[in-house]
Amino acid sequence: MEFLTEFGLFIAKTVTLVVALIVVISVIMSAAQKEKDDHGGDGELRVRKLNEKYRKLKDALQEKLRSDAEHKIFEKARKKAEKAKAKAAKAKRKAGDAEEEAKPKVYVLDFDGDIKASDTDSLRRSITAVLSVAEPQTDEVVIRLESGGGLVHSYGLAAAQLDRIRAKGIKLTACVDKVAASGGYMMACVADRIVASPFAILGSIGVVAQLPNFHRFLKKNDVDFEVLTAGEHKRTMTIFGENTEKGRAKFLEDLEDTHVLFKEYVGERRPGLDMAAVANGDIWFGRRALEVNLIDEIKTSDEFLIEACDRADVISVSYQRKRTLPEKLGLATSAALEHTVWRVLSAFRNQKIQ
Repeated sequence: MEFLTEFGLFIAKTVTLVVALIVVISVIMSAAQKEKDDHGGDGELRVRKLNEKYRKLKDALQEKLRSDAEHKIFEKARKKAEKAKAKAAKAKRKAGDAEEEAKPKVYVLDFDGDIKASDTDSLRRSITAVLSVAEPQTDEVVIRLESGGGLVHSYGLAAAQLDRIRAKGIKLTACVDKVAASGGYMMACVADRIVASPFAILGSIGVVAQLPNFHRFLKKNDVDFEVLTAGEHKRTMTIFGENTEKGRAKFLEDLEDTHVLFKEYVGERRPGLDMAAVANGDIWFGRRALEVNLIDEIKTSDEFLIEACDRADVISVSYQRKRTLPEKLGLATSAALEHTVWRVLSAFRNQKIQ
C-alpha cells in the first residue's frame, strides 16, 4: 500500500513537471512568434488559380460519366487538340508575331471576421501584394466577406484596407454568402458592387455598447471602489464604480457620434441609400436588402467567380501566418469542442422534432 502511495505521488510530480514544461515552452514559442510578427511576420503568400480548380471539378465529373469507349475517343481528341495548339504556337513564334494579349485578372481575397477583425493583418498583406501587380484598366479585386461586425476601430481599419483598392482605381466587388452586418457592412459598402446570396444577412448600421455594473453588489458588501481620473471625460462609465447621469449622457453622446460617422461613411460610398430608412440598426436578408439598395445583385460567390473564369484569370491570394504549436493545439481543441456542442444541440433538436 505504501508503495502504491509513493508511486502515485511520483506520477503526480511527473505530470506536474511535464505540464510546467509545456507551459514554459508555449510561452517561449508565443514570444518568439510575436517577435517574428513584429519584424515582418513568419508566413507566406499563397496564390491559386481558381480557373484550374473549377475546370478540374468539371473534368472529374465528366470522366466519371463517360463509358470506356467514350473515354478513349475523348483522350484521342484531347491529344490531337494539344498537338494542334502547340504547332500553332510554334508557327506564331517562328513568324515573329507578337505575343497574345494577356487576359484580365480577377484577384480573390477572403475575410472571415471575428469581433476584433483579427483577419485584418492577413488582408492588408494580401492587398499590398495585389496592388503591386494589378492593372487598374483591366483587373478587378473580389473580396469574399463574412462578418457580423465587432469593434469599431478594428473594422474601421479593415474597411480602410479595402479603400486602398478603390484609391488605386481598381474595381472592387464584395461577395457575401452568409453575413456582412455592422462592421462587416462597413467593409462591404466600400466595394463598387455588392453581390449577396438570397438569405445573406446585411445591414445592422448601428452602434451598441453594453457593460455590467457591480457597484450595488460591492456597496452591499461594504467594498469601496474608487476611480481616479485627470480629465473630465477620461472615464465616463465604470464597471465597479457608481455611474452618474452626467457620465452616462457623455457616453451616449459619444455613441451617437460614432453612429453618425458610420452613416456618413456608408452614405459616401453608397449615395443611393435612404440612410434614414436603413441606418436604424435593423438587418435585411439578401432579397430584401436588394429592395432597399444595400446590395446590387443576388448571386452566390461561386456563381460570380465561375462566370468570371470565362472572361479572366481568377486568382485566389491569401497571406497565411505559420501557426505556433500552442495555437494549433488551441484550434484543435476549439474545433473538437464546437463539434461536440453542435452534435448535442442537433440531437436535442431532433429529439424535440420527433
